[in-house]
Amino acid sequence: MNKIENDLFLRAARKEKVDTIPVWYMRQAGRSQPEYRKLKEKYSLFEITHNPELCAYVTRLPVENYGVDAAILYKDIMTPLVGMGVEVEIKGGIGPVIHNPIRTLQDVEKLDVLSPATDVPYILDTIKLLTEEQLTVPLIGFSGAPFTLASYMIEGGPSKSYHKTKSLMYREPALWILLMDKLGKMTADYLIAQIEAGASAVQIFDSWVGALSRADYATYIKPVMRKIIGKVKQEYPNVPVIMQAVSAAHLMDEFSDLKLDVVGIDWRMTIQEARERLPNMALQGNLDPSMLLAKEKCLEQANEILIQGTKKPGFIFNLGHGVFPEVEPEMLRELTSFIHKQSKKLLGSENR
Repeated sequence: MNKIENDLFLRAARKEKVDTIPVWYMRQAGRSQPEYRKLKEKYSLFEITHNPELCAYVTRLPVENYGVDAAILYKDIMTPLVGMGVEVEIKGGIGPVIHNPIRTLQDVEKLDVLSPATDVPYILDTIKLLTEEQLTVPLIGFSGAPFTLASYMIEGGPSKSYHKTKSLMYREPALWILLMDKLGKMTADYLIAQIEAGASAVQIFDSWVGALSRADYATYIKPVMRKIIGKVKQEYPNVPVIMQAVSAAHLMDEFSDLKLDVVGIDWRMTIQEARERLPNMALQGNLDPSMLLAKEKCLEQANEILIQGTKKPGFIFNLGHGVFPEVEPEMLRELTSFIHKQSKKLLGSENR
């Protein structure tokens, strides 16, 4: 395990008092970085993630270049699905494409059980390399959540409507329950393996679950999420577990009784609104990534977020979704510096 010299992120995740708000960015490693684009001229995404030295290099770049307070492992949410027998291809300009989509109960029954040590050893090796030798900030491991993974597996790729996924969920309850059980076990085992390899926290990405109503979430998704989070917290009660969803303001009350430490929110609700609905959890967010292309407005909005975030312990500055390719690295450097300096002022004034 690395000697963590900067533990701001972990203290904020545990709702401890800090003198500076920690900051990191979803998708901070990758597409907007010139060093990464140069690597992609020679290597595919899967080739990078299968090479621990290259993957560790990409993962730690934002810490070195931007001064962020946590690293998040560079990989794709599709990575563990390959070990379950899912035929995944990452196509440029499209995203993950599944060549054997789920259509029948038999398709679900054929899915293998993931064994992290044998199916994704390169992921665990990357974590060990980073945490034992390279990082002095916490490393965040992650997994996609069952609904988001299922949507890719059923649709065959990205979707804007999730019609196939929802219709299968409604029409084939036995299929859905089995699929959630298999993906739930994989997610819990995968997160635990990352913690055991050295990750200091884990994040569950349920990027597309906002497409569901609150009633459907409670019926079809919440039981498996409760199992995943419960299993991770039972094994590692002191490791922060973060939930990140998009367009999910209507689901906050469903998240409130899960054993989460941190909930990531997007720009569709304010920090204050989220605090009122999630009083026992730390919050992460929630700058609209588009503002990274409008410097003055970006810093103005970041300041407003900080004013709300510094009112109580338990806040981590982040985006409401991920960094996109057009963002200039200098903007992320400047924003990180602004968050550190301005939050220190705000917290200092609150403590006087």
